[in-house]
Amino acid sequence: MQYFKAMEILDHISLKPCNSFGIDARARHFAKITSVAELQEALEWAQKAAMPTLVIGGGSNILLREDYNGLVIKNELLGYEVLGTDEDFVYVKVNAGEVWHRFVLHCLEHAYAGVENLALIPGCVGASPMQNIGAYGVEIRDVFHELTALHRYEGYQRTFTNEDCAFGYRESVFKHVYKDQFVITDVTYRLRKKPVYHIEYGAIRQELERQHVSELSIQAIARAVIHIRSSKLPDPAEIGNAGSFFKNPSVDPAKYESLKKEFPELVAYENEDGTVKLAAGWLIEHAGLKGYRKGDAGVHEKQALVLVNYGNATGSEILQVCDLVMDTVFKKYGVTLHPEVNIL
Repeated sequence: MQYFKAMEILDHISLKPCNSFGIDARARHFAKITSVAELQEALEWAQKAAMPTLVIGGGSNILLREDYNGLVIKNELLGYEVLGTDEDFVYVKVNAGEVWHRFVLHCLEHAYAGVENLALIPGCVGASPMQNIGAYGVEIRDVFHELTALHRYEGYQRTFTNEDCAFGYRESVFKHVYKDQFVITDVTYRLRKKPVYHIEYGAIRQELERQHVSELSIQAIARAVIHIRSSKLPDPAEIGNAGSFFKNPSVDPAKYESLKKEFPELVAYENEDGTVKLAAGWLIEHAGLKGYRKGDAGVHEKQALVLVNYGNATGSEILQVCDLVMDTVFKKYGVTLHPEVNIL
Protein backbone atom coordinates (compact mmCIF):
# COMPACT_ATOMS: atom_id res chain seq x y z
CA MET A 1 0.00 0.00 0.00
CA GLN A 2 1.29 3.44 -0.95
CA TYR A 3 0.21 6.97 -0.13
CA PHE A 4 0.40 9.98 -2.40
CA LYS A 5 -0.51 13.21 -0.63
CA ALA A 6 -4.13 12.88 0.56
CA MET A 7 -4.96 10.12 -1.87
CA GLU A 8 -4.57 6.43 -1.10
CA ILE A 9 -3.21 4.13 -3.81
CA LEU A 10 -3.89 0.43 -3.24
CA ASP A 11 -2.05 -2.48 -4.83
CA HIS A 12 -3.42 -5.62 -6.54
CA ILE A 13 -7.13 -4.87 -6.13
CA SER A 14 -9.95 -6.96 -7.63
CA LEU A 15 -12.11 -4.98 -10.04
CA LYS A 16 -15.05 -7.38 -9.70
CA PRO A 17 -17.14 -4.86 -7.67
CA CYS A 18 -16.24 -2.11 -10.14
CA ASN A 19 -17.67 -3.59 -13.35
CA SER A 20 -21.26 -4.66 -13.98
CA PHE A 21 -20.15 -7.82 -15.81
CA GLY A 22 -18.64 -8.95 -12.50
CA ILE A 23 -15.37 -9.94 -14.15
CA ASP A 24 -12.71 -10.74 -11.55
CA ALA A 25 -9.83 -8.92 -13.23
CA ARG A 26 -7.29 -7.19 -10.98
CA ALA A 27 -5.68 -3.77 -11.02
CA ARG A 28 -1.97 -3.47 -10.31
CA HIS A 29 -2.78 -0.15 -8.60
CA PHE A 30 -6.13 1.37 -7.66
CA ALA A 31 -7.30 4.76 -6.35
CA LYS A 32 -10.64 6.45 -5.67
CA ILE A 33 -10.83 10.18 -6.38
CA THR A 34 -13.38 12.59 -4.94
CA SER A 35 -12.01 15.88 -6.29
CA VAL A 36 -10.39 17.23 -9.44
CA ALA A 37 -7.24 17.87 -7.39
CA GLU A 38 -7.06 14.18 -6.44
CA LEU A 39 -7.63 13.24 -10.08
CA GLN A 40 -4.71 15.45 -11.09
CA GLU A 41 -2.56 13.87 -8.38
CA ALA A 42 -3.43 10.35 -9.52
CA LEU A 43 -2.66 11.12 -13.15
CA GLU A 44 0.63 12.77 -12.20
CA TRP A 45 1.57 9.75 -10.06
CA ALA A 46 0.94 7.37 -12.95
CA GLN A 47 2.82 9.61 -15.37
CA LYS A 48 5.87 9.71 -13.12
CA ALA A 49 5.69 5.92 -12.73
CA ALA A 50 5.40 5.56 -16.54
CA MET A 51 2.31 3.41 -16.30
CA PRO A 52 -1.04 3.50 -18.11
CA THR A 53 -4.24 4.71 -16.46
CA LEU A 54 -7.81 3.54 -16.72
CA VAL A 55 -10.57 5.82 -15.39
CA ILE A 56 -13.86 4.11 -14.56
CA GLY A 57 -17.19 5.29 -13.20
CA GLY A 58 -19.97 2.76 -12.80
CA GLY A 59 -18.10 0.19 -14.88
CA SER A 60 -21.34 -0.60 -16.71
CA ASN A 61 -20.04 -0.27 -20.25
CA ILE A 62 -16.72 -2.12 -20.11
CA LEU A 63 -15.56 -5.69 -20.62
CA LEU A 64 -12.28 -6.51 -18.88
CA ARG A 65 -10.41 -9.22 -20.76
CA GLU A 66 -7.44 -9.40 -18.41
CA ASP A 67 -5.77 -7.86 -15.38
CA TYR A 68 -4.88 -4.17 -15.73
CA ASN A 69 -1.14 -3.57 -15.39
CA GLY A 70 -1.42 0.08 -14.44
CA LEU A 71 -3.43 2.50 -12.28
CA VAL A 72 -7.22 2.21 -12.25
CA ILE A 73 -8.86 5.45 -11.07
CA LYS A 74 -12.41 5.18 -9.72
CA ASN A 75 -14.24 8.45 -10.42
CA GLU A 76 -16.31 9.43 -7.36
CA LEU A 77 -16.81 13.13 -8.14
CA LEU A 78 -20.26 13.90 -6.74
CA GLY A 79 -22.70 16.81 -6.61
CA TYR A 80 -25.28 18.90 -8.53
CA GLU A 81 -25.47 22.63 -9.18
CA VAL A 82 -28.05 24.76 -10.99
CA LEU A 83 -25.98 27.20 -13.04
CA GLY A 84 -28.89 29.28 -14.27
CA THR A 85 -32.20 29.41 -16.09
CA ASP A 86 -33.77 31.18 -19.03
CA GLU A 87 -37.30 31.33 -20.36
CA ASP A 88 -37.36 27.69 -21.49
CA PHE A 89 -34.48 25.85 -19.83
CA VAL A 90 -32.73 25.03 -16.56
CA TYR A 91 -28.97 24.44 -16.75
CA VAL A 92 -27.80 21.81 -14.27
CA LYS A 93 -24.12 20.92 -13.78
CA VAL A 94 -23.53 17.40 -12.50
CA ASN A 95 -20.21 15.94 -11.42
CA ALA A 96 -19.09 12.96 -13.44
CA GLY A 97 -19.17 10.34 -10.69
CA GLU A 98 -22.88 10.73 -9.96
CA VAL A 99 -24.98 7.66 -10.78
CA TRP A 100 -26.96 8.43 -13.95
CA HIS A 101 -30.30 7.06 -12.77
CA ARG A 102 -30.00 8.96 -9.49
CA PHE A 103 -29.63 12.13 -11.57
CA VAL A 104 -32.74 11.21 -13.58
CA LEU A 105 -34.69 10.82 -10.33
CA HIS A 106 -33.36 14.22 -9.22
CA CYS A 107 -34.72 15.74 -12.44
CA LEU A 108 -38.11 14.09 -11.97
CA GLU A 109 -38.29 15.42 -8.41
CA HIS A 110 -37.55 18.99 -9.56
CA ALA A 111 -39.68 18.82 -12.76
CA TYR A 112 -36.67 19.15 -15.08
CA ALA A 113 -37.75 17.56 -18.37
CA GLY A 114 -35.69 15.83 -21.03
CA VAL A 115 -34.06 12.77 -19.46
CA GLU A 116 -37.17 10.80 -18.44
CA ASN A 117 -36.80 8.43 -21.44
CA LEU A 118 -33.27 7.66 -20.23
CA ALA A 119 -34.34 6.34 -16.82
CA LEU A 120 -32.60 3.24 -15.43
CA ILE A 121 -29.68 3.35 -17.87
CA PRO A 122 -26.75 2.02 -15.84
CA GLY A 123 -23.52 3.91 -15.31
CA CYS A 124 -22.37 7.34 -14.24
CA VAL A 125 -22.91 10.84 -15.57
CA GLY A 126 -19.39 11.10 -17.00
CA ALA A 127 -20.06 8.28 -19.45
CA SER A 128 -23.26 9.82 -20.78
CA PRO A 129 -21.66 12.20 -23.31
CA MET A 130 -18.76 9.86 -24.03
CA GLN A 131 -21.19 7.21 -25.28
CA ASN A 132 -23.96 9.63 -26.27
CA ILE A 133 -26.25 7.28 -24.36
CA GLY A 134 -29.77 7.00 -25.66
CA ALA A 135 -33.05 5.13 -25.35
CA TYR A 136 -36.61 5.37 -26.61
CA GLY A 137 -36.02 8.17 -29.09
CA VAL A 138 -33.86 10.42 -26.89
CA GLU A 139 -30.07 10.84 -26.80
CA ILE A 140 -27.73 12.83 -24.58
CA ARG A 141 -27.04 15.33 -27.36
CA ASP A 142 -30.71 16.37 -27.11
CA VAL A 143 -30.20 17.67 -23.55
CA PHE A 144 -26.46 18.36 -23.50
CA HIS A 145 -25.11 21.88 -22.97
CA GLU A 146 -21.39 21.52 -22.21
CA LEU A 147 -18.85 19.54 -20.20
CA THR A 148 -15.51 20.06 -18.51
CA ALA A 149 -12.68 17.59 -19.05
CA LEU A 150 -9.15 17.31 -17.70
CA HIS A 151 -6.33 16.50 -20.09
CA ARG A 152 -4.66 13.32 -18.83
CA TYR A 153 -1.09 14.28 -19.68
CA GLU A 154 -0.92 18.07 -19.81
CA GLY A 155 -3.15 18.75 -16.80
CA TYR A 156 -5.30 21.55 -18.22
CA GLN A 157 -9.11 21.70 -18.13
CA ARG A 158 -11.14 22.30 -21.26
CA THR A 159 -14.81 23.06 -21.89
CA PHE A 160 -16.51 21.11 -24.70
CA THR A 161 -19.73 22.35 -26.34
CA ASN A 162 -22.31 20.19 -28.07
CA GLU A 163 -20.62 20.88 -31.39
CA ASP A 164 -17.17 20.11 -29.96
CA CYS A 165 -18.35 16.66 -28.87
CA ALA A 166 -19.28 15.61 -32.44
CA PHE A 167 -22.03 13.33 -31.20
CA GLY A 168 -23.14 10.36 -33.28
CA TYR A 169 -24.98 7.12 -32.63
CA ARG A 170 -23.33 5.91 -29.38
CA GLU A 171 -20.34 7.98 -30.43
CA SER A 172 -18.50 11.15 -29.49
CA VAL A 173 -15.15 12.80 -30.06
CA PHE A 174 -13.92 11.10 -26.88
CA LYS A 175 -14.09 7.66 -28.49
CA HIS A 176 -11.99 8.61 -31.52
CA VAL A 177 -10.14 11.92 -31.91
CA TYR A 178 -9.58 12.36 -28.16
CA LYS A 179 -9.62 8.72 -27.13
CA ASP A 180 -7.78 8.28 -23.80
CA GLN A 181 -6.73 11.95 -23.76
CA PHE A 182 -9.34 13.53 -21.47
CA VAL A 183 -11.18 12.64 -18.27
CA ILE A 184 -14.68 14.13 -18.06
CA THR A 185 -15.14 15.81 -14.67
CA ASP A 186 -18.60 17.40 -14.96
CA VAL A 187 -21.46 17.69 -17.44
CA THR A 188 -24.01 20.49 -17.78
CA TYR A 189 -27.46 19.59 -19.12
CA ARG A 190 -30.04 21.90 -20.67
CA LEU A 191 -33.36 20.68 -19.30
CA ARG A 192 -36.81 21.90 -20.27
CA LYS A 193 -39.18 23.71 -17.95
CA LYS A 194 -42.08 22.58 -20.15
CA PRO A 195 -41.73 18.97 -21.27
CA VAL A 196 -41.75 17.75 -24.85
CA TYR A 197 -42.89 14.13 -24.70
CA HIS A 198 -41.36 11.30 -26.73
CA ILE A 199 -43.57 8.21 -26.58
CA GLU A 200 -43.52 6.86 -30.13
CA TYR A 201 -40.40 4.73 -29.86
CA GLY A 202 -40.46 1.18 -28.56
CA ALA A 203 -43.22 0.07 -26.22
CA ILE A 204 -43.69 3.29 -24.24
CA ARG A 205 -47.16 4.11 -25.58
CA GLN A 206 -48.37 0.55 -24.96
CA GLU A 207 -46.95 0.56 -21.45
CA LEU A 208 -48.64 3.89 -20.68
CA GLU A 209 -51.93 2.41 -21.83
CA ARG A 210 -51.33 -0.71 -19.75
CA GLN A 211 -50.78 1.49 -16.70
CA HIS A 212 -53.97 3.44 -17.55
CA VAL A 213 -52.13 6.76 -17.75
CA SER A 214 -54.67 9.37 -18.84
CA GLU A 215 -52.48 12.46 -18.44
CA LEU A 216 -48.89 12.49 -19.66
CA SER A 217 -46.09 13.60 -17.38
CA ILE A 218 -42.34 13.07 -17.22
CA GLN A 219 -42.92 10.95 -14.13
CA ALA A 220 -45.39 8.68 -15.98
CA ILE A 221 -42.99 8.25 -18.90
CA ALA A 222 -40.12 7.42 -16.54
CA ARG A 223 -42.26 4.82 -14.75
CA ALA A 224 -43.13 3.24 -18.10
CA VAL A 225 -39.49 3.17 -19.18
CA ILE A 226 -38.37 1.70 -15.85
CA HIS A 227 -40.99 -1.05 -16.11
CA ILE A 228 -40.01 -1.90 -19.69
CA ARG A 229 -36.30 -2.01 -18.94
CA SER A 230 -36.79 -3.99 -15.73
CA SER A 231 -38.94 -6.58 -17.49
CA LYS A 232 -36.49 -7.36 -20.29
CA LEU A 233 -33.01 -6.48 -19.01
CA PRO A 234 -31.26 -8.48 -16.29
CA ASP A 235 -30.23 -6.77 -13.06
CA PRO A 236 -26.39 -6.71 -12.95
CA ALA A 237 -26.61 -7.39 -9.22
CA GLU A 238 -28.11 -10.78 -10.09
CA ILE A 239 -26.60 -11.60 -13.51
CA GLY A 240 -23.46 -9.85 -14.71
CA ASN A 241 -24.04 -7.79 -17.85
CA ALA A 242 -23.41 -4.40 -19.43
CA GLY A 243 -26.85 -3.81 -20.90
CA SER A 244 -27.02 -3.68 -24.68
CA PHE A 245 -23.76 -5.18 -25.89
CA PHE A 246 -24.15 -4.33 -29.60
CA LYS A 247 -25.10 -1.22 -31.52
CA ASN A 248 -28.07 -1.39 -33.86
CA PRO A 249 -26.48 -1.57 -37.34
CA SER A 250 -27.54 0.69 -40.21
CA VAL A 251 -27.74 -0.43 -43.85
CA ASP A 252 -28.55 1.28 -47.12
CA PRO A 253 -32.14 1.07 -48.45
CA ALA A 254 -31.25 -1.52 -51.11
CA LYS A 255 -29.77 -3.87 -48.51
CA TYR A 256 -32.79 -3.35 -46.29
CA GLU A 257 -35.24 -4.18 -49.09
CA SER A 258 -33.27 -7.31 -49.89
CA LEU A 259 -33.36 -8.44 -46.26
CA LYS A 260 -37.03 -7.54 -45.93
CA LYS A 261 -37.95 -9.82 -48.83
CA GLU A 262 -36.17 -12.74 -47.20
CA PHE A 263 -37.17 -11.87 -43.62
CA PRO A 264 -40.58 -10.08 -43.72
CA GLU A 265 -40.74 -9.70 -39.92
CA LEU A 266 -37.44 -7.81 -39.80
CA VAL A 267 -37.57 -4.94 -37.25
CA ALA A 268 -36.11 -1.69 -38.57
CA TYR A 269 -36.31 2.11 -38.30
CA GLU A 270 -35.53 4.75 -40.90
CA ASN A 271 -32.66 7.12 -40.08
CA GLU A 272 -32.67 10.81 -40.91
CA ASP A 273 -29.93 10.29 -43.51
CA GLY A 274 -32.02 7.78 -45.47
CA THR A 275 -30.27 4.66 -44.20
CA VAL A 276 -32.20 2.06 -42.24
CA LYS A 277 -31.36 1.02 -38.67
CA LEU A 278 -31.90 -2.67 -37.95
CA ALA A 279 -32.74 -4.03 -34.51
CA ALA A 280 -29.62 -5.96 -33.50
CA GLY A 281 -31.58 -7.90 -30.87
CA TRP A 282 -33.98 -9.18 -33.55
CA LEU A 283 -31.09 -10.26 -35.79
CA ILE A 284 -29.39 -12.15 -32.95
CA GLU A 285 -32.60 -13.79 -31.75
CA HIS A 286 -33.64 -14.95 -35.23
CA ALA A 287 -30.14 -16.23 -35.86
CA GLY A 288 -30.94 -18.72 -33.10
CA LEU A 289 -28.66 -17.35 -30.40
CA LYS A 290 -31.13 -16.03 -27.84
CA GLY A 291 -30.44 -17.97 -24.64
CA TYR A 292 -27.18 -19.43 -25.98
CA ARG A 293 -24.80 -20.40 -23.20
CA LYS A 294 -21.30 -21.81 -23.00
CA GLY A 295 -20.13 -22.28 -19.45
CA ASP A 296 -20.98 -19.11 -17.53
CA ALA A 297 -20.95 -16.86 -20.62
CA GLY A 298 -23.97 -16.44 -22.83
CA VAL A 299 -26.74 -14.49 -24.53
CA HIS A 300 -29.58 -13.50 -22.24
CA GLU A 301 -32.70 -15.64 -22.52
CA LYS A 302 -35.10 -12.66 -22.57
CA GLN A 303 -33.11 -10.05 -24.52
CA ALA A 304 -30.70 -11.24 -27.21
CA LEU A 305 -28.93 -7.87 -27.30
CA VAL A 306 -27.48 -8.56 -23.84
CA LEU A 307 -24.47 -10.78 -23.19
CA VAL A 308 -24.28 -12.14 -19.66
CA ASN A 309 -21.97 -13.61 -17.05
CA TYR A 310 -23.87 -16.24 -15.09
CA GLY A 311 -21.21 -16.40 -12.41
CA ASN A 312 -17.54 -16.96 -13.07
CA ALA A 313 -17.04 -16.23 -16.77
CA THR A 314 -13.84 -14.48 -17.75
CA GLY A 315 -13.74 -11.47 -20.03
CA SER A 316 -12.19 -13.64 -22.74
CA GLU A 317 -15.10 -16.10 -22.51
CA ILE A 318 -17.62 -13.25 -22.88
CA LEU A 319 -15.62 -12.03 -25.87
CA GLN A 320 -15.81 -15.48 -27.45
CA VAL A 321 -19.61 -15.28 -27.26
CA CYS A 322 -19.42 -11.79 -28.78
CA ASP A 323 -17.37 -13.13 -31.69
CA LEU A 324 -19.80 -16.03 -32.19
CA VAL A 325 -22.74 -13.62 -32.33
CA MET A 326 -21.02 -11.31 -34.81
CA ASP A 327 -19.94 -14.20 -37.07
CA THR A 328 -23.36 -15.88 -37.02
CA VAL A 329 -25.26 -12.66 -37.77
CA PHE A 330 -22.91 -11.80 -40.63
CA LYS A 331 -23.24 -15.27 -42.18
CA LYS A 332 -27.03 -15.20 -41.97
CA TYR A 333 -27.78 -11.59 -42.93
CA GLY A 334 -24.58 -10.13 -44.37
CA VAL A 335 -24.74 -7.45 -41.66
CA THR A 336 -21.81 -6.53 -39.41
CA LEU A 337 -22.51 -5.92 -35.73
CA HIS A 338 -20.28 -3.65 -33.66
CA PRO A 339 -19.98 -3.79 -29.87
CA GLU A 340 -21.35 -0.84 -27.93
CA VAL A 341 -19.41 -1.97 -24.87
CA ASN A 342 -15.78 -0.87 -24.52
CA ILE A 343 -13.56 -3.96 -24.63
CA LEU A 344 -10.40 -3.43 -22.56
